[in-house]
Amino acid sequence: MVAKAKKGGENINSRLQLVAKSGKFCLGQKSTKKSLKFAKAKLILVANNLPPLRKSEIEFLAMLGKVGVHHYDGNSAALGTAFGKFFRVSCAAIIDPGDSDIIKSMSQ
Repeated sequence: MVAKAKKGGENINSRLQLVAKSGKFCLGQKSTKKSLKFAKAKLILVANNLPPLRKSEIEFLAMLGKVGVHHYDGNSAALGTAFGKFFRVSCAAIIDPGDSDIIKSMSQ
Protein backbone atom coordinates (compact mmCIF):
# COMPACT_ATOMS: atom_id res chain seq x y z
CA MET A 1 0.00 0.00 0.00
CA VAL A 2 2.76 2.46 0.82
CA ALA A 3 4.49 1.90 -2.51
CA LYS A 4 1.27 2.73 -4.33
CA ALA A 5 0.84 6.02 -2.46
CA LYS A 6 4.47 6.94 -3.08
CA LYS A 7 4.09 6.17 -6.79
CA GLY A 8 1.05 8.47 -6.94
CA GLY A 9 2.98 11.23 -5.19
CA GLU A 10 5.87 10.93 -7.62
CA ASN A 11 3.38 10.86 -10.48
CA ILE A 12 1.82 14.19 -9.53
CA ASN A 13 5.26 15.74 -8.92
CA SER A 14 6.45 14.71 -12.39
CA ARG A 15 3.27 16.14 -13.91
CA LEU A 16 3.77 19.41 -12.02
CA GLN A 17 7.33 19.63 -13.31
CA LEU A 18 6.01 19.18 -16.85
CA VAL A 19 3.47 21.95 -16.26
CA ALA A 20 6.26 24.18 -14.95
CA LYS A 21 8.29 23.57 -18.12
CA SER A 22 5.61 23.70 -20.82
CA GLY A 23 2.48 25.26 -19.33
CA LYS A 24 1.23 28.37 -17.55
CA PHE A 25 0.59 28.56 -13.83
CA CYS A 26 0.45 31.05 -11.01
CA LEU A 27 1.74 30.51 -7.50
CA GLY A 28 0.46 31.94 -4.26
CA GLN A 29 -2.87 32.66 -2.70
CA LYS A 30 -3.37 36.17 -4.06
CA SER A 31 -2.71 35.32 -7.70
CA THR A 32 -4.67 32.05 -7.39
CA LYS A 33 -7.74 33.93 -6.18
CA LYS A 34 -7.29 36.45 -8.97
CA SER A 35 -7.14 33.71 -11.61
CA LEU A 36 -10.28 32.13 -10.12
CA LYS A 37 -12.15 35.44 -10.20
CA PHE A 38 -11.25 36.02 -13.84
CA ALA A 39 -12.07 32.39 -14.78
CA LYS A 40 -8.59 31.58 -16.05
CA ALA A 41 -7.72 28.66 -13.76
CA LYS A 42 -8.40 25.08 -14.79
CA LEU A 43 -7.09 23.30 -11.65
CA ILE A 44 -6.21 24.46 -8.14
CA LEU A 45 -3.60 22.79 -5.94
CA VAL A 46 -3.72 23.45 -2.20
CA ALA A 47 -0.98 22.48 0.27
CA ASN A 48 -2.02 20.59 3.38
CA ASN A 49 -0.74 23.25 5.79
CA LEU A 50 -2.82 26.10 4.38
CA PRO A 51 -4.97 27.66 7.13
CA PRO A 52 -8.58 26.42 7.06
CA LEU A 53 -10.13 29.85 6.50
CA ARG A 54 -8.01 30.52 3.41
CA LYS A 55 -8.57 26.97 2.17
CA SER A 56 -12.34 27.32 2.44
CA GLU A 57 -12.23 30.69 0.67
CA ILE A 58 -10.32 29.21 -2.27
CA GLU A 59 -12.61 26.17 -2.36
CA PHE A 60 -15.65 28.47 -2.42
CA LEU A 61 -14.27 30.50 -5.35
CA ALA A 62 -13.41 27.27 -7.16
CA MET A 63 -16.93 25.95 -6.61
CA LEU A 64 -18.40 29.13 -8.10
CA GLY A 65 -16.11 28.87 -11.12
CA LYS A 66 -16.59 25.08 -11.47
CA VAL A 67 -12.86 24.45 -11.13
CA GLY A 68 -11.38 21.31 -9.61
CA VAL A 69 -9.43 21.53 -6.35
CA HIS A 70 -6.70 19.01 -5.51
CA HIS A 71 -5.43 18.78 -1.94
CA TYR A 72 -1.70 18.20 -2.29
CA ASP A 73 -0.33 15.61 0.14
CA GLY A 74 2.76 17.59 1.07
CA ASN A 75 3.20 20.90 2.84
CA SER A 76 3.88 24.23 1.17
CA ALA A 77 7.64 23.62 0.94
CA ALA A 78 7.03 20.35 -0.91
CA LEU A 79 4.56 22.03 -3.28
CA GLY A 80 7.09 24.72 -4.11
CA THR A 81 9.76 22.09 -4.73
CA ALA A 82 7.38 20.18 -7.02
CA PHE A 83 7.15 23.28 -9.22
CA GLY A 84 10.94 23.61 -9.19
CA LYS A 85 11.00 26.68 -6.98
CA PHE A 86 13.12 27.27 -3.90
CA PHE A 87 10.38 28.90 -1.88
CA ARG A 88 7.16 27.78 -0.20
CA VAL A 89 3.92 27.80 -2.19
CA SER A 90 0.64 27.61 -0.29
CA CYS A 91 -1.56 27.16 -3.36
CA ALA A 92 -1.18 27.16 -7.10
CA ALA A 93 -3.47 27.58 -10.09
CA ILE A 94 -2.81 25.80 -13.36
CA ILE A 95 -3.95 28.03 -16.20
CA ASP A 96 -2.59 26.05 -19.16
CA PRO A 97 -1.35 22.49 -18.56
CA GLY A 98 0.90 22.49 -21.64
CA ASP A 99 2.09 18.96 -22.51
CA SER A 100 0.94 17.53 -19.18
CA ASP A 101 -2.26 15.55 -18.66
CA ILE A 102 -2.65 16.66 -15.05
CA ILE A 103 -6.20 18.01 -15.41
CA LYS A 104 -7.52 14.77 -16.89
CA SER A 105 -5.76 12.65 -14.27
CA MET A 106 -7.00 14.79 -11.34
CA SER A 107 -10.64 14.63 -12.50
CA GLN A 108 -10.66 10.82 -12.29
